[in-house]
Amino acid sequence: MKQMVYHNPVLLKETVDGLKVKEDGVYVDVTFGGGGHSNEILKRLGDKGRLFAFDQDQDALKNGLNDKRFMLINENFRHLKRFLRFHGVKTVDGILADFGVSSHQFDVAERGFSTRFEADLDMRMNQNNKLSAFNVVNEYSEESLKQVFSQYGELRAAPAMARLIVTHRRNEPIKTSNQLKLVLKKFLSPKHENKVLAQIYQAIRIEVNQEIAALKEFLLQTPELLKPEGRLSFISYHSLEDRLVKRFIRNGLFEGEPERDVFGNFEVPLKKIGSLIVPSKEEIEKNNRARSAKLRVAEKV
Repeated sequence: MKQMVYHNPVLLKETVDGLKVKEDGVYVDVTFGGGGHSNEILKRLGDKGRLFAFDQDQDALKNGLNDKRFMLINENFRHLKRFLRFHGVKTVDGILADFGVSSHQFDVAERGFSTRFEADLDMRMNQNNKLSAFNVVNEYSEESLKQVFSQYGELRAAPAMARLIVTHRRNEPIKTSNQLKLVLKKFLSPKHENKVLAQIYQAIRIEVNQEIAALKEFLLQTPELLKPEGRLSFISYHSLEDRLVKRFIRNGLFEGEPERDVFGNFEVPLKKIGSLIVPSKEEIEKNNRARSAKLRVAEKV
């Protein structure tokens, strides 16, 4: 198959360095995309090393790597444990994740991820999923839409946006990105249009792909899958993801505080390695999509 041009992987060296790759280790790249991070891991593995990769997007299969140490699994990473077990793997030495939308998904207009293009409302990372952006915009109740815009887009105007969409669709469905922009144009001042549109699209996309639920399910599986001293190396692109990753590494929980013993101590399965890593000014100049990336590394205690 012809390999597709995806993008330059963000924080490539730093993310793979975070795994502290052993030559004979078993690793997982749960967001394969164009294969950039996987390629770098394979360079550091010996003949006995193994790499499994996951990606729910069928387009990513065209980037499969011809390497006997490598296997690409066309599934959402929320099913990580089940499919590793299916292939006889119970524990691994490291897990890498580069969350969010790939540059390829943004750049293919018909996928509907980008605010730059006129396209049908879609935004499905897995093209076989039934729920699309069209369903969310045209079928969700006003209250549900308000929750999506508020929770996932962090939009203060969420109630008014939801009300306007519901009012408009009574007369005709909202089918395309341009139609959605026209319906919501009163909220898109020239000064803030790009930022607000990005928040609207992010909210709908997260709902369509159930990204937060999938991320939580995935994170909860990682301590059990990691060997002692095994590493997690995760890149997040917005505060909702990064907050969950940060809290899970720190507390083993997404909300609240862990139970403490009588001395005020508590045990967690992971420990933070190093400080938060962000792209250099030079990397952001070369790749604008790196600007919001945050890398966190953790180790199994």
